[in-house]
Amino acid sequence: MAALYYLIFPGFLFAAVAGLLTAWFDRKVTARVQWRQGPPILQNFYDVGKLLVKEVTIPESAHPAVFLMAPAVALSAASLAAAMLGVVNMNWDYTFVGDLIVLWYILSIPSIMIIVGASASGNPLASVGASREMNQLIGYELPMVIALATVIFKVGSINLGEILRYQAEHGPILYSVSGVIACIVALISIQAKLGLVPFDIPEAETELGAGVFMEYSGAALGAFKLTKAILLYTAPIFLITLFWGGVHIKGLGILWAILKYLLFVVLITLIRNTNPRLRIDQSVKFFWCSLTILALIGLLLMFLGY
Repeated sequence: MAALYYLIFPGFLFAAVAGLLTAWFDRKVTARVQWRQGPPILQNFYDVGKLLVKEVTIPESAHPAVFLMAPAVALSAASLAAAMLGVVNMNWDYTFVGDLIVLWYILSIPSIMIIVGASASGNPLASVGASREMNQLIGYELPMVIALATVIFKVGSINLGEILRYQAEHGPILYSVSGVIACIVALISIQAKLGLVPFDIPEAETELGAGVFMEYSGAALGAFKLTKAILLYTAPIFLITLFWGGVHIKGLGILWAILKYLLFVVLITLIRNTNPRLRIDQSVKFFWCSLTILALIGLLLMFLGY
């Protein structure tokens, strides 16, 4: 049964399909914002499928083992996070001590693997991208942890099942002032974790020519693309689980869950289509100053009962 959860549903296979469809929806909304038609619904499947069957070229200056290990570990971590979130939403008792903290740091593994893979490529531009990814990771971790602390202290538990049970009994955390602030902070931090505009600094095609992914090709690049797609699917589920009562897959709960999911995806897409790319110093300053202060205000309001 555990293998079914992690490999089929709600793990790797389901998350990959849902992620590629979400990426298509993101591209379609982006196209509409820009008055374009947008790609067909299966375009992302074609793109990733073509990459997965192509040969991987390893640079002469690269460390082959580390270079190839990074996308595999990143994809595994993203799939594991998707499976954990899916399973806990189906069964609130299927949790373990410290699962929210563990889940958040599993979600950090893909970013770390991007840093490791880019650094192992031996390309100076990829190394610049890795440096930017590292700085940005350090930047958004602080406000995100404070936002998570707001949820943890409000519920009195780091157990995801308990967080969902609390919201079933007392209403979604999003329906409080502190919950709204924490959700906004988490959403912006997730935007950076996904590497989307205005926080796509590590890739920055116009500056670094794809940056951290410059030397990747074939199946290795396809694995990273698939990882990004799975994370794009996982991020809204993560936010819904923490702040909006979770996902219910019975009766009309399915329709409500889809609507909540699409709302977060649209917000993520609109943010990346209405903001210019920041410099890395602007990004870190924003996270450590403005967003951290906002997260602390939300935490304070939570302790005051708002």
